Amino acid sequence: MAAIQDRFAQIKTFIFDVDGVLTDGSVHLLASGERFRTVNIRDTYAIEQALKAGFRVGILSSSNADGIRNWLANMKVSDIFMGGPSDQKVKAYLGYIARDGLNESEILYMGDDLPDYTILSRSAVFSTCPADAVSEIKGVCQYISPCSGGQGAVRDVIEQVLKAQGKWGVLL
Repeated sequence: MAAIQDRFAQIKTFIFDVDGVLTDGSVHLLASGERFRTVNIRDTYAIEQALKAGFRVGILSSSNADGIRNWLANMKVSDIFMGGPSDQKVKAYLGYIARDGLNESEILYMGDDLPDYTILSRSAVFSTCPADAVSEIKGVCQYISPCSGGQGAVRDVIEQVLKAQGKWGVLL
């Protein structure tokens, strides 16, 4: 457990998938054809606290839901990479870290399904997933949250990082 706490203490950047991480993976379909997703307010609070504490928060998803994009923009999350094909996630990830000069050993990435596998398998990245991630993802992750996607998994990892760095609750 000490090694995991050491990893939490090194993190400067969070990168999250959307569907299955920030949401429970459900897409609600209305008769009009409109689709919407549900997010957890505790995850929202944790993201806001991470941003206030000076952490970078990035979103990497093949989803291109306007509601999610607007929700993220309202929280001032500026590193949003949404809408590309799922097989291009690695390219978007590598472009993001190169563009901003990010150190992979300081990145916590949370994903839940096969499109996240290659990124989560990178040795330097602190790979995490929700409790309900697919088995292949759980098999490569260094930390599995006790919470499911859309049910506090994001809050869990952010809170642990901020606590490990003495920054949780400081901003209250």
